Amino acid sequence: MPGSPLESTACGPEDAPDLIQARMLNEFAYCPRLFHLMRVEGRWADNEYTLDGQFVHRRVDQTDQLLPIPDHLPAWPDQDDPPHDEVDGDPPPVVLRSVTLSSDRLGLIAKLDLVEVGDGLATPIDFKRGRVPDNAEQSWEPERVQLMAQGLLLREHGYRCDLGILYFAGSRRRVEIGFDPQLEARTLELLRQATVAARARRIPPPLVGSPKCLGCSLSGICLPDETDALLHIAPDPATPSVRRLYPARPDALPVYVQEPGASVGKSDQSLVVRSRTAGESRVLLKDVSQLVLMGPVGVTSPAIHLLCEAGVPIVHLTTGGWFHGITAGFSLRNSFARAAQYAAAADPSRALAFAKSVVEAKLRNQRTFLRRNCEGDCSDECGELDRAIAMTSRASDLGGLLGCEGVGAASYFRSFDRMLRSPIGEFAFSARNRRPPRDPVNAMLSFAYALLAKEVTVAIAAEGLDPWWGLYHQPRHGRPSLALDLMEEFRPLVADSVVISAINNGMVSPGDFVREAAACAMKASARKAVIRAFELRLDQLVTHPRFDYRCSWRQIVVLQARLFGKWLRGELPEYAGMTTR
Repeated sequence: MPGSPLESTACGPEDAPDLIQARMLNEFAYCPRLFHLMRVEGRWADNEYTLDGQFVHRRVDQTDQLLPIPDHLPAWPDQDDPPHDEVDGDPPPVVLRSVTLSSDRLGLIAKLDLVEVGDGLATPIDFKRGRVPDNAEQSWEPERVQLMAQGLLLREHGYRCDLGILYFAGSRRRVEIGFDPQLEARTLELLRQATVAARARRIPPPLVGSPKCLGCSLSGICLPDETDALLHIAPDPATPSVRRLYPARPDALPVYVQEPGASVGKSDQSLVVRSRTAGESRVLLKDVSQLVLMGPVGVTSPAIHLLCEAGVPIVHLTTGGWFHGITAGFSLRNSFARAAQYAAAADPSRALAFAKSVVEAKLRNQRTFLRRNCEGDCSDECGELDRAIAMTSRASDLGGLLGCEGVGAASYFRSFDRMLRSPIGEFAFSARNRRPPRDPVNAMLSFAYALLAKEVTVAIAAEGLDPWWGLYHQPRHGRPSLALDLMEEFRPLVADSVVISAINNGMVSPGDFVREAAACAMKASARKAVIRAFELRLDQLVTHPRFDYRCSWRQIVVLQARLFGKWLRGELPEYAGMTTR
């Protein structure tokens, strides 16, 4: 299982191109695809097992110590490490914590949890969070390989090393692993393979129906079952066709700050929001997926540093919802994803195939949404949307596809007001308008689309892609074109649904808007209501139409961004837009 992100992905600039970490060798033996995600792409995600593992390692990670020359051992320090066997009359060995060793000859680096040294002999001790496995070896191969790699490094530094110890915290037991020639040969062969794999651009195929995926913290990024399903690879008949290996809803959620003059700071591992009206409030960093700043809201440098280090993006919007940009740390180091994105955008046939899928999904979702919510007969509009859907398959270029989308939009918005349940005149809607919107419904639509663009942009950036370089919407200064591409299929499913719900459920009233002769603006109360409706919609559970499991709309947005990335890199033959049942 993956350990802490620092163990797994962090390495200095000197060793990054060449040296393989012993921890990564463990991952390669466990699953080459997991190795690629962590080592090549720098991906990481925590789950209950990785957090438990970090807790188990908390003591050994407190202080880094240096390995002495074999003939110059230090005095035995006081400590309360796992008990070791002592022979009467022999001095106890010196125990060193958190020892970093490397070897250019082997191409290997490791951070050893504990090392017992004495009289030219060294024994590595590796901590494991779980219980002793119920098998003949009382351990798994990846654990033995990692321990053997540490033994090889100790030998490189002049020590005799014949065995290592796995300490299982769940059982509070030590298991001795002998370093026999077979284990050494297996470790060196895996090291050779991992060195080659570290330079590969293409990710290995996923495991098929493997139980290894069940506890893997990166299963929601890897998407093994989803990828196999889209490639029509059948799993073991004893397992479900597609297992949802990630939470139905994420634990962390966006934090919105929209009061002018408010500021965001930090205190330990929490964000502190200060405003004139609400005073001071705190939110734990682990509960934050995005910090969304709307208008003149300040954020301190320490808070920025904390969020960047944790991989939490800061989204900057105007008070009215116009997207300015994102502040984020460098969480991914895989440039191949963007290279594939630019290559696809430069390939007219691939760009058109993707755009057709996106536009068709949007039109189908508009038809479904209209049919479900429109009062009265909407068969004419649905028929026009059907014809627009048929036209998309015959479009020969992006310009023709824009025409198909425009035909569908005209039919869809012609009946949009028939989905509203407000008294006549309070929320009148005749046509879609913007820049600026001229009525409350259009003002809310524009704001909901801005929130959706923000959500999709964050999902795209998390995949290491360039939000500004689109395949359907052509790149234009100041426009996140790729985010506009991927949000098309979600406009009716999320944004339009939010506006309809906010009006029909009485979350907004006519007094929440400011009207002028040629424009309509939302008051803070209206923005707050739409944000609440937006977050409720993203949190709603639905059954995925292709994978047949339940998850939230927020997770589906992330899922589509990840599937798009897999299509870009050639792992999937086509991109399929999201359509509701």
